[in-house]
Amino acid sequence: MSWVIVTQSILSPVMKNNISMLDSILSSRYKILQRLGGGSFGQTYLALDTQRPHSPKCVVKHLMPLKNDPEFMTTARDLFQREAETLEKLGSHDQVPRLLAYFEVNEEFYLVQDYIPGTLLSQELSAEHPWTEPQAIAFLENILQVLEFIHQLGVIHRDLKPENIIRRQIDGTLILIDFGAVKTMQSALNPSQNSARFGNTITIGTPGYMAPEQAQGRPRPSSDLYSIGVILIQALTGDTPTQFIQDANGDFQWSAKRELHPRLQNMIQQMVRYHFQDRYQHAAEILEDLRLYTHPPPILAAC
Repeated sequence: MSWVIVTQSILSPVMKNNISMLDSILSSRYKILQRLGGGSFGQTYLALDTQRPHSPKCVVKHLMPLKNDPEFMTTARDLFQREAETLEKLGSHDQVPRLLAYFEVNEEFYLVQDYIPGTLLSQELSAEHPWTEPQAIAFLENILQVLEFIHQLGVIHRDLKPENIIRRQIDGTLILIDFGAVKTMQSALNPSQNSARFGNTITIGTPGYMAPEQAQGRPRPSSDLYSIGVILIQALTGDTPTQFIQDANGDFQWSAKRELHPRLQNMIQQMVRYHFQDRYQHAAEILEDLRLYTHPPPILAAC
């Protein structure tokens, strides 16, 4: 299976400083209201879809090619098309914003996605209010469902952190956002360099949350599971990743800071093992262990 990962080798997040997007209308449809942020994906805006009933809010992501020579633009368009197709597939899951449209204007690219009212997970985490064990279990059961889905599609998120998870206002479901400029691993720019199964890629992610192999440009599905484990340790202990203590093997030493059932503690520890071979490899494996923990099989009496 080919894995899809976040990268910025084609599209630059840098905006032209002399152009203001505010109050402009893109593609005769999307009225820009405010800038939400920017990063490896590009600039992100809140907008109104003026051609839908009641002009609902949406999110517009603006990407600019690094250069505009014809050969480069041909490659950029091809990758943008593939990125959009991947986002279309991801958006079929209830826990990923839908892709509503994608288009090009003046050799610059735009993606339009659902706006999800809610709160960032980062707003829920604090040292004063560490999570309870039931909260930790509910988080895993919720987030692992969508991770299992995206990994089955051959997609790796690569930037899982509290700021990229929204708790949807209407029902409390966790939503993954900011997959970034996803593209196929076998990049059209450097096909001869992608010899390994997971390819050689620019390192994308957030220090503290990304797994060691991801920091070396070799992400895999268990890298996402590592990030979720880090988030969970942060939620349970109140410590940020920069405060975590590691042993000589690179594994986190956190159990003394929070008393948990040994089975749950071992599950979390297995998610964040330094060496990816020692971790859970699939979200389904964690979900199965959670099921056995929360609903253990009955013990039959001896005859």
